Amino acid sequence: MPETAPGELLALDRAHVWHPYGPMPGRAEPLVVESASGVRLRLAEPAHGQRELVDGMSSWWSAIHGYNHPVLNAAAHGQLDRMSHVMFGGLTHEPAVRLAALLVDITPEPLRHVFLADSGSVSVEVAVKMCLQYWRSVGRPAKRRLLTWRGGYHGDTWQPMSVCDPDGGMHDLWSGVLPRQIFADAPPAGYEETYADGLRALIARHADELAAVIVEPVVQGAGGMRFHSPAYLRVLREACDEHDVLLILDEIATGFGRTGTLFAAEQGGVSPDVMCVGKALTGGYLTMAATLCTSRVAEGISRGEVPVLAHGPTFMGNPLAASVARASIELLLDQDWAREVKRIEAGLREGLAQAASLPGVREVRVLGAIGVVQLDHAVDMEAATRAAVREGVWLRPFRDLVYTMPPYVTDDRDVERICRAVTAAAREG
Repeated sequence: MPETAPGELLALDRAHVWHPYGPMPGRAEPLVVESASGVRLRLAEPAHGQRELVDGMSSWWSAIHGYNHPVLNAAAHGQLDRMSHVMFGGLTHEPAVRLAALLVDITPEPLRHVFLADSGSVSVEVAVKMCLQYWRSVGRPAKRRLLTWRGGYHGDTWQPMSVCDPDGGMHDLWSGVLPRQIFADAPPAGYEETYADGLRALIARHADELAAVIVEPVVQGAGGMRFHSPAYLRVLREACDEHDVLLILDEIATGFGRTGTLFAAEQGGVSPDVMCVGKALTGGYLTMAATLCTSRVAEGISRGEVPVLAHGPTFMGNPLAASVARASIELLLDQDWAREVKRIEAGLREGLAQAASLPGVREVRVLGAIGVVQLDHAVDMEAATRAAVREGVWLRPFRDLVYTMPPYVTDDRDVERICRAVTAAAREG
């Protein structure tokens, strides 16, 4: 079929396509990407003098190996020649089984069981359902609330929205309709014993009604890109153990090396009862996520009045996604990914340092392959994006943040370019 001209494509887009977190019809004109390779997005026509943009976002933190990678391409093509999909109910297949076994091998003990989901948000839904059904199955149905801390983000479906920050977050529209959960204050960056004591007291006070505590370990993502001491994970683990509460760690954004360890939980030396992974799971190629749990949780559910986990997405265990996911994880583990993340971290620290002195900048922070410039005002997204594109970089600022999460294959020169773009966006946004 002949390619559609960019102008015609944008007209159709405006008429019919509802973009994430946007109105319908859209007010801002998106850039048309015609192809991607390595860390670069090639535009259908130049924008602000640029035809190619370095992707500073890893396509919302997922494309850790960059684009059009020969290893992942081969995995996709090879599986496509065998079968792209088959239902998972009553059937199984090698790609899903081998992926599950690999996930069990690389995640903290004693996570032993894997539920393959469609997306990160769905994996959180499954995690919550596991915990609620566990307590019902063991005869404690009153334990049905969740505890988290403010500043978090866990997805846009129903239960995940209920544990996102209720004030000023994206989902405050639904307050009064969502399940009412229990919120601690947002965790401080450094360890504070008084805050830790508050967490312990809150868990103790609500233990009889708490099914689980759910948090993003070390880095809070779309809720504000905040970092906190890993020691709080130990506080949560100990308090949950003491008061018989399950612990869910949402590693959708932090998993697969982004913070400098394979999983952020390792920095606290803890293991959850349930863990969610996604985003980088398939290297940004296909949508897939997973919820892992311990044998205690799985066996508790299986002994209950309804001895099955009542969840089954149509595309659960999709063999095409599973094949690419396993290839992506093996590609990561076969290289010195930790060195690459540390190299990017050093480049971000050096390159973003000058942004701290800009008018309107509140804070600059870097951890692993994450760089954040926080402003003291809401970012002018159009102006900030335009400034970044002029520098030859794609960024997606939001709220009061200009940030980057580049692919791990980004070389030093492109890291420098990304830092210039972040700085320009912070200056003009």
